[in-house]
Amino acid sequence: MLAVAFPAAAFATNCYVLATGPGEECLVVDPGIGVEDTLRDVLAEHRLRPAAVLLTHGHLDHVYSVTPVCGGTTAAHIHGDDRYRLTDPLASMDPGTLAMMEAQFGRRATWREPEEVVEVTDRERLEIAGLSLEVLHAPGHTEGSAMFALDVVPDGLPAEEGLDRTVVSGDVLFAGSIGRTDLQGGDPDAMQRSLRDVVLPLPDSTLVLTGHGPATTMRRERASNPYLRGLTA
Repeated sequence: MLAVAFPAAAFATNCYVLATGPGEECLVVDPGIGVEDTLRDVLAEHRLRPAAVLLTHGHLDHVYSVTPVCGGTTAAHIHGDDRYRLTDPLASMDPGTLAMMEAQFGRRATWREPEEVVEVTDRERLEIAGLSLEVLHAPGHTEGSAMFALDVVPDGLPAEEGLDRTVVSGDVLFAGSIGRTDLQGGDPDAMQRSLRDVVLPLPDSTLVLTGHGPATTMRRERASNPYLRGLTA
């Protein structure tokens, strides 16, 4: 699997491009704020064609560029419980943070809903762009937060890691931390259940591509992430 990651222009949100290889169709995951130029370069460099956009949840920093990236021909996929957020994610953003973002980019933030939105469900299997993914609903950060699991890892990883699968975790799990639960739609009890019932059962051989910050592995997080300590699957 070819995997390219790069941060958005704001909030350091990771945008991922996944494909079976160069010259193929691809998946774009979480196109956040100001990613369009970099994404265009990545697609051109590897001769990739977007087949779908996957959204781990509906927060603005993960979905802001979804409509121009979809371009009216590519569907955006999001869990049904976060579908309402695509109506206007600007409305739920803290006004002070929004003002800071607008000042940084020198223009008023605008929003237009994607033309085609596909609502995905827990444990649904998606077969897109030659890749097979399983949807793992993991609420807590938002009601419809979801992770996407693949039974393959990107090419070029060190063999000694022994990794054989990948999870794109969004803001559910980070290296050494988890997503916050104090924003609108957040629920600390739901997050605890998601960590116990969805995250913890993931094999140690899982590569975790996080929504912010560096990638990690389940082996590393099980051993060192304070939010996983004391939990039993």
